[in-house]
Amino acid sequence: MALHIVVCVKSTPSSVNIGVDAAGQPKTAGIPTAMNPFDEFAVEEAVRLKERVPGSTATALTVGPEAAAESLREAVARGVDAGALVSGAEFEGGDSLATSRALAAAIKKLHESKPVHLVIFGKNTSDVGAGVVGTQTAAWLDWASASAIKKIDEISEQSAVVTRMMEDGVDTVKLTLPACVATIKEINEPRLPSLKGKMASKKAVFPKWTAADLGLQAGQVGAAGSGAALVKAALPPARPAGLKIEGASAAEKAAKLVDVLVDRKLI
Repeated sequence: MALHIVVCVKSTPSSVNIGVDAAGQPKTAGIPTAMNPFDEFAVEEAVRLKERVPGSTATALTVGPEAAAESLREAVARGVDAGALVSGAEFEGGDSLATSRALAAAIKKLHESKPVHLVIFGKNTSDVGAGVVGTQTAAWLDWASASAIKKIDEISEQSAVVTRMMEDGVDTVKLTLPACVATIKEINEPRLPSLKGKMASKKAVFPKWTAADLGLQAGQVGAAGSGAALVKAALPPARPAGLKIEGASAAEKAAKLVDVLVDRKLI
């Protein structure tokens, strides 16, 4: 038994200090990026599965600009075998619907050359945070899916038994493979890139696929293929200054604080 695992990653801003321009759009130009933090857990789980089942391979996949290849290199440095970049001007401005369509087409392409058994996603991205790309990708593929996965208990070429977090506890689910799953942070502790992995990542060459390479029309991806658009963004309002209680002694301050709380009907 040997598995082919695909792990989907995304390059997201590594800074939280992102402004908004006059048109109400985030100012992301020139902002440093890195692999989405939640995807680190997905990469780690892909590598662990590869190590658990001898002869298995793991492939990283991303949709984004040329610079997104750095997230693929990071995945290789952590133990993934190969990667593929879906990139082109036609993919710009895509929402989760358009992105999942592109990912599904790329996974089909990988599946044709080497059957894919499991696709792993992080629970969500740090920039948008919708947390739906994994299930949407599975829907395009017509594959089984599950989210909030905290453990992959068993896996074979035909099925996987997983534990997923629920609001009132946990579920144990058996998925027919191929399938897509989205992991949560509790699933593992991501390893640091090894020296061998770093050397491999520097030498890695990733195929670049455009919409045409994936059999998609430009209008199916990017902003043109999206079902939603960001109309306007705004920074959160500044927090008002707090109330400082003055007094000559602790007892006087405490008494004044009680008066304020009573006046505001908080006690």
